[in-house]
Amino acid sequence: MKQKKTFICKECGAQSPKWLGKCPECNSWGSLEEQVVSGAKGQPARTTGQANIIKLKDVPNEPDYRFRTSITELDRVLGGGIIPGSIILVGGDPGIGKSTLMLQMCGRLQKFNPLYITGEESLQQIKYRAQRLKGIENDMSVMADTLIENINAAIQQHDGRIIIIDSIQSVYSERVDATPGSVAQVRECTSLLMQTAKKSNKAVFVVGHVTKEGVIAGPKILEHMVDTVLQFEGEKTYSYRILRAHKNRYGSTNEIGIFEMSDKGLREVSNPSELFLAQRRQEDSGIAIVAAIEGTRPILLEVQALVSPTGYSVPQRTTTGFDMRRLQMILAVLEKRLGAQFRQADVFVNVAGGVYMNDPSLDLGLAAALISSLRDVPVNPKALLIGEIGLTGEVRAVSNIEQRLKEAQKLGFQKALIPSQNMKKLPSGFDIKISPVERISIALAEILG
Repeated sequence: MKQKKTFICKECGAQSPKWLGKCPECNSWGSLEEQVVSGAKGQPARTTGQANIIKLKDVPNEPDYRFRTSITELDRVLGGGIIPGSIILVGGDPGIGKSTLMLQMCGRLQKFNPLYITGEESLQQIKYRAQRLKGIENDMSVMADTLIENINAAIQQHDGRIIIIDSIQSVYSERVDATPGSVAQVRECTSLLMQTAKKSNKAVFVVGHVTKEGVIAGPKILEHMVDTVLQFEGEKTYSYRILRAHKNRYGSTNEIGIFEMSDKGLREVSNPSELFLAQRRQEDSGIAIVAAIEGTRPILLEVQALVSPTGYSVPQRTTTGFDMRRLQMILAVLEKRLGAQFRQADVFVNVAGGVYMNDPSLDLGLAAALISSLRDVPVNPKALLIGEIGLTGEVRAVSNIEQRLKEAQKLGFQKALIPSQNMKKLPSGFDIKISPVERISIALAEILG
C-alpha cells in the first residue's frame, strides 16, 4: 500500500500533515521531523468492550508493594524502593555511569532474577564489566537484541521482576518504518514496554541518552509516558555523581542520591557534607560555608567567589553550580544596599565539588564570599551562613533550619548566622552559637568585620 508521511514534534509528540516551522501545540521552533507511516502496517481497528468499573474501596491494599534495591541512595531517589509494574527512565551523559548503576542494582537484586537487555554492547562487554564490578552473579540473565517484538516476548516469558533495557534509542519496532532513535520509534517502543510492564507487574528500567543540551534524547512525550525520570549528573573531571528524580509518580522529586565513581564501580556517599568540605582551605578569602537542603537531606557546601579587576569593557559573570540570574540579583543588592563596587570587576562563582544547587538559602553565604574576595578578607572558617536575600537587603527565613544546624554541629562548626524569623520556632539545645540577623549589612559586618 501507499506510504503515508507525517510530521511529528520531537518535543511534545504532536502530529501535523505538513511541515511547520513552529509546533502549534508546544510552540517549539524547528522541532517537527518527517516520519513515514506504512499503510500496510497501520494501527489495528478499534474495538468496543465491556467496561469494568469498581469502587475505590474494593481495590485491594498492598502494604508491601515496594521492594528495596539495597542501594540506599537509589532507594532514596525512587521514594523508598521500586514499584512493581512501573517503568523508570534513567538518563545521563555518555560514560556517566548509567549502565554501571543498573548492573550494580542487578547484583543486589539477584533474588528477583533481573533480566539485562542490551542493544548497544555485546554480551562479552557486559560480562567484562560485571567481572570488574564484582558482586554480580554469573547466573544473571542477559540478552542482546534491538527488536522490540523479541524483547517484549522475552519479558513476558522471563520469570524475573526486574527488566533493564539499555538503551531505548537503540530499540526499534518492525511496525514503524523509521530509523531507531527517531521520534516515532521511541514512542512506539516505550508505549509497548509500558503496556507490558503494567500487565506483567514487572518493573522496567529504560536507559536513555542525553543530548548536548543536557535533556533526554527523543520526544518530550517519552518523559510523560514513564512513571519516573531519573537524571544521572556529574562532571567527568570529578568522581562524584548526582542522581536526581525529575519526575516521580510514587515519591518526591526533591531527593538526590550521591555516588562516587571508582575502578570498582559506584560507591554510595553516606555523608556528602564531610566529603565536599574535605579539601577546603580555611585561611583564603572568597570562601564561605553554606547549608543546602535536597529533599530531607542537609548538605554543607563550600561556595567560592573570585572578584578581580576586569580587562574588558563589559565585566565577566561566570557561575559553576549556581544560577546566573540569582548571582546578578545578589550583585545588584550588594551594590545598592552596601555600596560595594562590582562594575569594574570580573566575578566568578563556583560551588565546590561539581554539584549544582538551586537553594535560595545559599544567598547569604555567596554574598559573604563575594565581599570577602572583594576586600581580600577571609570569612570565619568555623561559621555557617544560612539565609535568603531579598531585594531590599533583608535576610529572609528558610525551611528546615533545624536539620541544617544539626548537620553543622555534627561537623564541628562553632557559629551559625541564620535569619531572625527562624529563631521563633527553633528548639534549644544546640552546642553551636546561633546569631540571628535581619539585614545583610549586619550579617556581613559580623562575619567579616
